Amino acid sequence: MKKGSTLFLKLTVVLMGIPVLTLCIFLVPELEEIAAKLLPKFAFINILVSLIFDASAIPFYFALYQAFKLLRYIDRNEAFSEFSVKALRKIKYCAVTISALHLLVLPLFYLFAEMDDAPGVIFVGMIVPFASIVIAVFAAVLQRLLQEAIDIKSENDLTV
Repeated sequence: MKKGSTLFLKLTVVLMGIPVLTLCIFLVPELEEIAAKLLPKFAFINILVSLIFDASAIPFYFALYQAFKLLRYIDRNEAFSEFSVKALRKIKYCAVTISALHLLVLPLFYLFAEMDDAPGVIFVGMIVPFASIVIAVFAAVLQRLLQEAIDIKSENDLTV
């Protein structure tokens, strides 16, 4: 396969990291302040919010790295290898981790919706966990299909 055929996807993977970094730098401190106002009895809530949102960026960037590695395997005609299966497995685990971390802060979205009388805020808070679960399921399906294709390929190689 030509090396330039996945260039657009590699560029997209790299560009996906920029908005998340921007959100971690600018939006997370705002969310800390809102959480501190919502729950003044819990002094540690702003640290907890910051920790959860910033911690969810780590598996996100690791998943982006694994996606980039997967595209490199495709460029080197190694798409049907155990390395690709491992990369998809790691992407799946990262997506589940991100979803779990964002589900932990979902009660804060509920409190904000109650304070502001805007029930749509809860749905906004559910976007990231839902999208992460969709990505995890998609990666699991791809992982299984790729593993089956590798098994069939190795079985055919043994019979020839």
